[in-house]
Amino acid sequence: MSTRPPLPPFTKETARQKVQAAEDAWNTRDPHKVSLAYTEDSVWRNRDVFVTGRAEIVDLLTRKWQRELEYALRKDLWAFEGNRIAVRFQYECHDTDGQWWRSYGNELWEFDARGLMSRREASINDVPIPESDRRIFGPRPESQHGAGIPLR
Repeated sequence: MSTRPPLPPFTKETARQKVQAAEDAWNTRDPHKVSLAYTEDSVWRNRDVFVTGRAEIVDLLTRKWQRELEYALRKDLWAFEGNRIAVRFQYECHDTDGQWWRSYGNELWEFDARGLMSRREASINDVPIPESDRRIFGPRPESQHGAGIPLR
């Protein structure tokens, strides 16, 4: 069985590393690559959608990134304890009509001993924005890792 370091129990530093790794993976917009961070039977709540397992995760992410164009994400560590991490995040994207959106949310993560996420619960709210209000342009530069995200 493979592992996905860093492994729990998390320290502040290893929790930040896990959050940055997740941000980096999601910004690839590659559902298969992202799914490898999760257990084979990982359980998700994403908004009002419930999925179980990597195949369903890949399906959900494929559909997501077909409608959320030019998706760019920022995640920030909120709290951690043992094998659990809480994050807040923002992402921006536009739809097929050209409307830009900023989405705000919180995630609760639980990991197994191998460092794979076995549970993810995401609450997300979307706000339409004019393109001129965008502030997230592609993946975060390495020099800004750990810099947090704006509150608004």
